[in-house]
Amino acid sequence: MARQSEYPTAPADRDAVTPAGWKALIGSALGYAMDGFDLLILGFMLRAISADLGLSPAQAASLVTATLIGAVIGGIGFGMLSDRLGRVRVLTWTIVLFAVFTGLCALAQGYWDLLVYRTIAGIGLGGEFGIGMALVAEAWPASKRARASSYVGIGWQVGVLAAAILTPMLLPEIGWRGMFVIGLFPAVAAYFIRKGLHEPDVFVAKSAKPAEKSSLRLLVADGPTTRSSIGMVILCGVQNFGYYGVMIWLPNYLSSRFGFGLTQSATWTAVTILGMAVGIYAFGQVADRIGRKPAFFTWMLGAAVMVVLYAQLTDATALLIAGAVMGFFVNGMLGGYGALMSELYPTAARATAQNVLFNIGRAIGGFGPVVVGAIVGAYGFQVAIGLLALLYLLDIVAMWRLIPERKGEELA
Repeated sequence: MARQSEYPTAPADRDAVTPAGWKALIGSALGYAMDGFDLLILGFMLRAISADLGLSPAQAASLVTATLIGAVIGGIGFGMLSDRLGRVRVLTWTIVLFAVFTGLCALAQGYWDLLVYRTIAGIGLGGEFGIGMALVAEAWPASKRARASSYVGIGWQVGVLAAAILTPMLLPEIGWRGMFVIGLFPAVAAYFIRKGLHEPDVFVAKSAKPAEKSSLRLLVADGPTTRSSIGMVILCGVQNFGYYGVMIWLPNYLSSRFGFGLTQSATWTAVTILGMAVGIYAFGQVADRIGRKPAFFTWMLGAAVMVVLYAQLTDATALLIAGAVMGFFVNGMLGGYGALMSELYPTAARATAQNVLFNIGRAIGGFGPVVVGAIVGAYGFQVAIGLLALLYLLDIVAMWRLIPERKGEELA
């Protein structure tokens, strides 16, 4: 039985955000920030881990892929549990699992045990995004839903930015094992997240009337819903493929082509991340005003143009500026997925939809570093970036043909 809401989440002013809504937002954004921190420090540490454990480039890249594949498993399982048992309780479980196995990575003695730890950490990671997004969507008014989704997405960028700033400072001092120990801190934060959050009224009301179908079956309940689910898999797949393909290989690209050291690569990466955060914020504002589909079309086209332009640049200052603009479009769309999926699916399947569809996309995106790395090795970075541009054009077609506009609608 879901815990009953302890204070109202729907004020008299339908456009006002309640204290419950702000608490849900902060808790969800904090959990997502921890995820972003972990995945980027892994990208920065691949060279050090490979040198210490004797990993091949393929084995090193597979650590990222394994994490993201684990996220699919966690996304499906924890999403279904969240729709049945409650957002807050299951969100806490995912954070603890993720934190504990991230910490265990510090004890790895070779490739295989590290691969296992990363996979299980990914299972915990997989649950956090969708549950947090569903929790926030249900606690915020319809007129500000895309903005709320974007604020959670900015949490990821805060974690990634912290990794870009702290890794050059801490890695030489504490090594890659020490960096993984930092991953234990979310276990402490999980207690405070659980203590301060309560289930939204819309979920409590749903719990009194259990759904006749399983939450997974509700993702393909009819023709329009099935088309939406296919479209969301494409959108989430391209989003994650582009993000991980760019962010995991960006430090290596800057190092090998321009001779940047760790600090310089981190600076360029940090500027790109700041551009992403601004893009996510702007996306939420735009999507709430003009609609989900026009906002997605604008950002997708911008991403296709900017990744191609970025690969042609050779001047350091131009790379710095273009990196911020590229980040604005490449990851700005993250600000819309939570709101979009919340409006496409009912409360009985909302967290399942968020977790399953986004994490299938995340699994597809997990092959981004491997595919980009293989293409870079055979044909160069410019060709690999060209592939990403084509994928963003596929994104536009999927959004146009498969996804309906639901801006401002109350949640089912």
